[in-house]
Amino acid sequence: MAQMKLNVKSDNIEFGTNILNVKVPKQLRNKVKCGVDYIDAALGGGGFTPSAVTFFTGTPGSGKTTMMLKMADSLTKQGALVVFNTAEESLYQVKLVAERLNLKHGFHAGQETSVPALLEYCDTLRNKRGNKNKPFFLIVDSLQTLDDGKYANGGGGRAKDRRCLAMITDYCKEHYANAVVIGQVNKSGQMAGSNVLKHMVDSMMTLSVEERDPDLRGCRVLQMVKNRFGGAGGTFFLELNKRGFREVARVSAA
Repeated sequence: MAQMKLNVKSDNIEFGTNILNVKVPKQLRNKVKCGVDYIDAALGGGGFTPSAVTFFTGTPGSGKTTMMLKMADSLTKQGALVVFNTAEESLYQVKLVAERLNLKHGFHAGQETSVPALLEYCDTLRNKRGNKNKPFFLIVDSLQTLDDGKYANGGGGRAKDRRCLAMITDYCKEHYANAVVIGQVNKSGQMAGSNVLKHMVDSMMTLSVEERDPDLRGCRVLQMVKNRFGGAGGTFFLELNKRGFREVARVSAA
């Protein structure tokens, strides 16, 4: 099977250019901290690099949606423009979770399965007066619920997931936007095609449930297993309660 190529290029840079003469756009130097301590720390302390796509996987019930809602709320508080797209749960369910978490800052939410339609909405929102200079974050829950316009009823399997992720990645690279895309895995922590998807994104976070250490059993374990724009910040053990997460232990990266 032919490998998919992403349509992501460094504009107007001739092949063979001396790397020391390449001018990095200023947008890529201005990292954005999300304001959630353990996520920023997992990213190496610097935050998200504009244009970066993060793949966020975890076992069912580990708290991925809860964590992303807390992050969306914190980003909005700091002035970022956030779109939370969910097809895993109804917006009524999401609102009930937001109330339980005591979220205070309204962000944009919707249920769109078509990637072209979702990105068109993002464009419309970004181009509104007052929004153009704001950091932009798209949070997708989850990749498996999306279609790329070719398979509109959930068909297409792994190839469909790769195309959807490629479209989101292209959009982020073009507009210096950020995306966090949730991927569902089974109870053994596996997801079909995840190795290919891992190579398509800039960073990858995992959330699991600790079962081996008796002192930390039941805690959620957050790890950054890949980060092109900085080092991984270690392993974070988090207690999940009705208000979200509380850090209880941290193992620094070697």
